Amino acid sequence: SWADLMILTGNCAIESMGGEVFGFGGGRPDVWEPEEDIYWGTEEEWLATSDKTGSRYSGDRVLENPLAAVQMGLIYVNPEGPDGNPAPLASARDIRETFARMAMNDEETVALTAGGHTFGKCHGAGDASLVGAEPEGEDIAAQGFGWTSTHGTGHGGHTISSGLEGAWTPNPIKWDNGYFDMLFGHEWELTTSPAGAKQWAPVNVDEDHMAPDAHDPSRKVKTMMSTADMAMRMDPTYEKISRHFHANPEAFREAFARAWFKLTHRDMGPKVRYLGPDVPSEDLIWQDPIPQVDHPLVDASDIADLKTKLLDSGLSISDLVSTAWASAATFRGSDKRGGANGARIRLAPQKDWEVNRPDDLARVLSVLEGIQSGFNDSAQGGKKVSLADLI
Repeated sequence: SWADLMILTGNCAIESMGGEVFGFGGGRPDVWEPEEDIYWGTEEEWLATSDKTGSRYSGDRVLENPLAAVQMGLIYVNPEGPDGNPAPLASARDIRETFARMAMNDEETVALTAGGHTFGKCHGAGDASLVGAEPEGEDIAAQGFGWTSTHGTGHGGHTISSGLEGAWTPNPIKWDNGYFDMLFGHEWELTTSPAGAKQWAPVNVDEDHMAPDAHDPSRKVKTMMSTADMAMRMDPTYEKISRHFHANPEAFREAFARAWFKLTHRDMGPKVRYLGPDVPSEDLIWQDPIPQVDHPLVDASDIADLKTKLLDSGLSISDLVSTAWASAATFRGSDKRGGANGARIRLAPQKDWEVNRPDDLARVLSVLEGIQSGFNDSAQGGKKVSLADLI
């Protein structure tokens, strides 16, 4: 699929620059039109700030569930800071919330930020007002051609995308520790890019710590950091992790490889769905691994016997159906997570969800577990029934 090819291309790019890749699993489907049931937020304006109509924030910057991006049109946080305010500590709060909703902890967040920003550059070569509206908001004759720009050629050295301008490291086509070398090796001052975006520049930097111009290698240019990058130094928790990675480059290398694999595979469901020869053998906790079947399964006669035991257990039809429904209803088709497999309804947090009526659920599960253990202890030939199947 194109979806697989795009991720595989990213892996090849990382490897070509000396980075480490944890593995690759294929099996992503392609879609040919936007899904109609995706909730993007209530904003009425592209990149609307939190003070605009339909804000996704309430109270003390509480982000609406289940959204993770901080603004309509962004995929993570605003690199200039919350609503464009260049405040690193406030940015750290946004980063932590957004990445937590992507199931990333602080170490994974630092690894992804620093690892991703070891490569490449930002593009903000000129006046941002010369960039047209988002493609779907453009004149009908311009739709389908991407973002239009009248700054020079509109591409190459004249590209304006994020509005920030510059590379993070002196060698942005090589995996190294340059991100942390720059972050901790210099003081930083707030500046403005040619596109008017707030970004940070190193103070008193020598030429060895500058990057080659992406379109004229004979020319050296200053590196930069975004406000979100500065959060990796200013937030106490992020700083501690960043300094650990700076002092232990192999730990950083492995952490990025694992976090990148998680980022690009977590929406694919159970590991059994991964395709290809490069699927890692290691089971990872975020894959919600379920033990392999290591016993004979029940047959039609056993199932009939278990049905009788269930109906004679004293549990009502409502008890049986509501428990089965609650167990299955967590399934989410978009990323193949949740569902009845694994009987996770007996574990936190699901067993304590108000919608599952915890007291009633505990009573029903206790009876079902008794039926399960009675069958498993007495069945011939080592046959067993899982609680997931019994539910």
